[in-house]
Amino acid sequence: MLGTDVSDLTTTAADAASQGLSIVIPVYNEGAGLTALHERLNGLARILRQRFGLACELVYVDDGSRDNTLAIARTLQADALDVQVVSLSRNFGKEAALMAGLDHARRGAVLFMDGDGQHPPALVEQLVSHWIKDGYDVVYTAKAHRDNEPFLRRVAVHGFYSLINWGARQKIPEDAGDFRLLSPRAVAALRQLPERNRFFKGLASWIGFRQIRVDYEPAARAHGVTTFNLTSLLGLSIEGLTSFSVAPLRFASLLGILLASAAFLFGLSILWETFVSGKSVPGYPSLMVGLMTIGGVQLIMIGIMGEYIGKILSELKARPIYFVAEHSEKRATLEARSDGSERTAAE
Repeated sequence: MLGTDVSDLTTTAADAASQGLSIVIPVYNEGAGLTALHERLNGLARILRQRFGLACELVYVDDGSRDNTLAIARTLQADALDVQVVSLSRNFGKEAALMAGLDHARRGAVLFMDGDGQHPPALVEQLVSHWIKDGYDVVYTAKAHRDNEPFLRRVAVHGFYSLINWGARQKIPEDAGDFRLLSPRAVAALRQLPERNRFFKGLASWIGFRQIRVDYEPAARAHGVTTFNLTSLLGLSIEGLTSFSVAPLRFASLLGILLASAAFLFGLSILWETFVSGKSVPGYPSLMVGLMTIGGVQLIMIGIMGEYIGKILSELKARPIYFVAEHSEKRATLEARSDGSERTAAE
């Protein structure tokens, strides 16, 4: 078989509780708000256990933080849910941290959240309900609107999604984020994808299954400022485009066709003017404009091809996506009270 059969992992309302839920949170320099976020997630875990009978675990992935994030994560207590702390050997980037969390998740379904407090834990109950009660495999969230963002940023975001979805069979929903829940079979499908240059939003849409969108208003950051500046966002956009879509190559081909057509028509106009009116076009200005246009377009095309060649080289090297420097686990004390035995572990 060239595909993978995950039909045996289909969940129903009756067996979802036995599957459990892993909440994966990549963190980078989030030490100031990590304790408060952990307390909110402990309260959320109690609600999910009471309403759905759902056992939960937290997987914190420290992506090479430079502050006290790892030290604080080590002290977090496993009150209502298991807690794993996965520390990467350096900063590998958010996509690698998400993959590390996915690899270490031990429950059935997986929920991805940010560690800056902008993804409201109160919304998780609705996402879980769509999975357990409504039978959706991918429940993703998206910003309800971007009215509070600058006009140029909104135009750039719209242009990015228009380009990456150009000619794609499976469209990536506009404004969708990494805050999403995947059912056990969606998790199994995502784990089967072997590429190292990963674009999580695209891959989570590409696997298919039943998907539903939930709009929400991101909360203000609980502390600090975002580490994503204009340069980082531009780099992430290029990474996503070249990792998931061939639209830039198609755009380069289309641009070449348009330029060749314009040059052909311009050549015909020169011939017409020369033979009919006897006038000739001044040589130097037209020659320089033509050379600069063709040279600029060629450099753009070479740059686009270079990005894809770099991705091919990265895949051929087959280097690990991440290295784990430290991994610890604590079992929930709430489970200890329910079965009468103390369960603690550390790795």
